[in-house]
Parts: sequence; C-alpha cells; structure tokens
Amino acid sequence: MANITFKNNPVTLLGNEVKVGDKAPDFTVLANDLSPVSLADSKGSVRLISVVPSLDTGVCDAQTRRFNEEAAGLDNVKILTVSVDLPFAQKRWCGANGIENVQTLSDHRDLSFGEAYGVGIKELRLLARAVFVVDSNDTVTYVEYVSEATNHPNYEAALEAAKAAN
Repeated sequence: MANITFKNNPVTLLGNEVKVGDKAPDFTVLANDLSPVSLADSKGSVRLISVVPSLDTGVCDAQTRRFNEEAAGLDNVKILTVSVDLPFAQKRWCGANGIENVQTLSDHRDLSFGEAYGVGIKELRLLARAVFVVDSNDTVTYVEYVSEATNHPNYEAALEAAKAAN
C-alpha cells in the first residue's frame, strides 16, 4: 500500500492499491441527484478520476477548479471528482463555484470507491488525495497517490496521461 500522511500524520488506507496496467475496479457512488454512478456508466471514454478529501478545503477546491478548467481541452475524457462530501454539499459547492466540466461524485454512503481504489482513510473516513486515469477499455494507465494529503497532485502528468490514453 501507498504510504500516506494527513497533516504529516501517517494514516491507514482501506482497500487495495491500484497499479498501472490493472483492470479498473468497479465502484458505486452517488451523483448530486442521489442516483447511483458506477465506472461502467462512462465506459467508452477515458476517465480522469480526481480524488479529494473534501471540496470545502483549499487544495481540494484548487484541484477541482484546475481539472474543470482543463476539461475543455480534453477530447473524449470525462473528469470525475470523488469525495466523501454529501451529494447536496457537492451540488452547492459546484453551483457556487461555476464548476460545470467535471462530475462530482459522493462516496459517503459506503466508501465503495475508497476501498476499491485503496484511498479510504480509516482514521478520518475521508479519501486520500489521488488521481487515476482509466482508458476506454477500463485499464488503469496512470496512478498518483499523493504522499501528503494536503499537497497538490502532479496536474501536468495526470493531464498528459489522460491525453495519451485517448
């Protein structure tokens, strides 16, 4: 498993670490309207999955805004942002911040995504910061588990991986 810290304190990750070349694990999370969403719902597209602890924090806000801005330049790439924030809070945050190019998804119900991708933080019931790129055939082509959850991911590497997976 990846070694992750949250505010410099080691945390325990739930689930299995995902690696490049793996078949992307399926999951079920909630859209902002409370409808279930799985990996299969975006089959045929490249998926850039941006994982954040909470949209209402500075780095998570910046990460989601950055991928929202970059989305327009990515053909056949869906950007999914997953957190354990409630769907209502995600919808409010997106509306207040003009986020229209990424789909925010809530893993609050049962940490389905967190456990499938090895990003559930046991001690906090949050998700560790990470980025995954999954190609149109459901193969993982890029993985970044950010070692300190309060740091930014490597945006450029993730965006290049998404373009290359097309």
